Amino acid sequence: MTGDAERWVNEPAKDSGYGRTQFERDRARVLHSAGFRRLAAKTQVHTAGSDDFLRTRLTHSLEVAQISREMGARLGCDPDVVDVAGLAHDIGHPPFGHNGEAALDAVARPCGGFEGNAQTLRVLTRLEAKVEGAGLNLTRASLDASCKYPWPRRPGTRKFGVYPDDLPVFTWLRGGAPAGERRCLEAQVMDWADDVAYSVHDVEDGVHGGYLSLRPLLEDRGERAELCADVATTYSDETPEALGEALDLLLADEVVAGAADYDGTYRAQVALKRMTSVLTGRFVSSAVGATNSRHGYGRVRRYDADLVVPRTVRNQCALLKGMALRYVMRARAAESWYEQQRAILTSLVELLCDRAPGHLDPMFAALWKAAPDDTARLRVVVDQVASLTDPAAVAWHRTLLAGRG
Repeated sequence: MTGDAERWVNEPAKDSGYGRTQFERDRARVLHSAGFRRLAAKTQVHTAGSDDFLRTRLTHSLEVAQISREMGARLGCDPDVVDVAGLAHDIGHPPFGHNGEAALDAVARPCGGFEGNAQTLRVLTRLEAKVEGAGLNLTRASLDASCKYPWPRRPGTRKFGVYPDDLPVFTWLRGGAPAGERRCLEAQVMDWADDVAYSVHDVEDGVHGGYLSLRPLLEDRGERAELCADVATTYSDETPEALGEALDLLLADEVVAGAADYDGTYRAQVALKRMTSVLTGRFVSSAVGATNSRHGYGRVRRYDADLVVPRTVRNQCALLKGMALRYVMRARAAESWYEQQRAILTSLVELLCDRAPGHLDPMFAALWKAAPDDTARLRVVVDQVASLTDPAAVAWHRTLLAGRG
């Protein structure tokens, strides 16, 4: 597609001596960005730093990028474009994972709310310090591939990908896309890689952490039925009966049964890792094979094709998400620390709104001073809080509360 390698702001030509493509430059920019480094101390599901085994946003993003790159290469996409999308897809997520995202959405309602994917676009195109006024100034193809939800907020839709004041760059990056909200193939690959990574790996982390045991699902059909009913209302449009068929197939697999009695020993860890590896490979290969069968083998990219994921595989992925939600996330959400996380972020925004620009980082202080009204100033404060790591959010909140006293 014409203009794939164009950037929002024109840059002087560079000669590094070994002829990197524009998409290779994009990948390097994301890897070297401050926002990407901060993901190391941001929660995936379990609080960052609470267990050396468990995933953070950074390790999750690296895993998504690896899966995306492999899938993209097998489909004929530019591997660096799908790699960039995988690396960057969570770069806008705030402290404390989805719990923090919900807290910031509530406090940011006067300026359009908060959504991690919309914040990702904002970080990539505005907040990261690389090219003034353009963030990392990635190419059109890489930005489009990073947009999981290429639409603004609208009633009845929880997920969206752009705030009102970022519409100019969003309109530019969607230039050449078909009318409507269709995602490019690379974005679809990244989205499926994300689904595969967090569904399989969240179950792995849940089993390791002692929150989830597969044994009851293997032995109790009533529990299976309850899980399927739960998934039908949260992650899938399928009937509980259809999900039940997919769950039966999943649980009948010897690699799943082999991980059912996890006790933390070396042998148990091998069995758990074998399950995650086999399921990840199966989910990836099934989508690649189905897409190639429909669209042919060879180079396909951008809007040449849509990703095809077989129904049973999609259902099994949804069931794994449901396991993590039902047995891990809901249990963690009942813990007092989760309520404290929401209170910390809400209070941080309120405190910084009262004390800005003096208590903002210099970059955000300058943006706050240049903001035309209170709504724009609130967005700057939310940008500041969203940029923080989990430990930094706790420390800032403690310091500001002490200063108020």
